[in-house]
Amino acid sequence: MADLEMIEEIQDVVLVRPQVFPDPRGRFMETYRRSWFPLGREMIQGSRSDKQAGSLVGLHYHLHQADYWYVSKGRARVVLHDLRVGSPTDGNTFSVEIGDEFEVGLFIPPGVAHGFCAITDMTLTYLVDGYYNPADELGVYYLDPAITADWGVADPVVSERDKTNPKRDEIPGQLRPRLGLRS
Repeated sequence: MADLEMIEEIQDVVLVRPQVFPDPRGRFMETYRRSWFPLGREMIQGSRSDKQAGSLVGLHYHLHQADYWYVSKGRARVVLHDLRVGSPTDGNTFSVEIGDEFEVGLFIPPGVAHGFCAITDMTLTYLVDGYYNPADELGVYYLDPAITADWGVADPVVSERDKTNPKRDEIPGQLRPRLGLRS
């Protein structure tokens, strides 16, 4: 079982606090169940990302794909920004630390830009409900003043892709997510 929290700042984002079962050998917890997420579909691919402290990834978004994130080692600051036209929370930004001391999972619906900065060396495992599709791998500039993201580090290491993503107001109309758009 888990404690689920719908994030008020961004509609349809769900924060999961798994129930931990310790014993003399260690501990056990369920980190994901499809039934926890009203908008969730079957997760069909799992991936892992290992990052060094100070690494920043994002902001990325998808028109059709949902993500589920869980940091199994280390700690990350996650930033989410609602890009969905028609969403009551369009334009809102939310950040949360996940990982060591903050053992939570995070369901991110399509159209919500997402990124993270490694506060410590970390391992992120994530599930997605769509196979890799380069046409659905989109981004928005991580330092866009319209997003007001606090990444938690002074001088992050950022990929060239993420440094050159467009600002929110530069995203072409056909690449702006619409609430409820999924295929």
